[in-house]
Amino acid sequence: MVMAERPRQGGGRQHRQRPSRGRAQASLALGLVLGWSLALAALEFDAQTVQALIEAVEAAFEFDAHNSRCRGDQSGRNTENLNKELVNRYRITVLGVQDDWFPERNYRAAQARLERDFAERLRALGGCAGAKAQGLNTQLRQRYEQALARLAARR
Repeated sequence: MVMAERPRQGGGRQHRQRPSRGRAQASLALGLVLGWSLALAALEFDAQTVQALIEAVEAAFEFDAHNSRCRGDQSGRNTENLNKELVNRYRITVLGVQDDWFPERNYRAAQARLERDFAERLRALGGCAGAKAQGLNTQLRQRYEQALARLAARR
């Protein structure tokens, strides 16, 4: 037995609820306050702190680039650990540092430059074999750890 479909009430049009005007205004206000507070937080860094942030990001990137190219470790562990530290301590991310304080003012361009610079350095050392012979991994680890220690001493 075939049942006939019952027509919908209201002419078949479905009504979607719009978010209330008060909720939309509250969301906008909250977004503006959070954005403004993040902008003010970025302004409160002194020149030495900014320089320490830049050095830490560069050190983490180089250490991860070396691990990726010469050790087959593509995890990006050092950059991730630095990112956690920056978020917890300064309320900024690695990408935020690259966007705000690297000369390129764009994290993609900054990362491309860092990758090119590291590739040139590695080539000058004679590739991964030359880097290993000269102890580049140890140097990069020490630079990274010193950069983290400088950041820890800043606040």
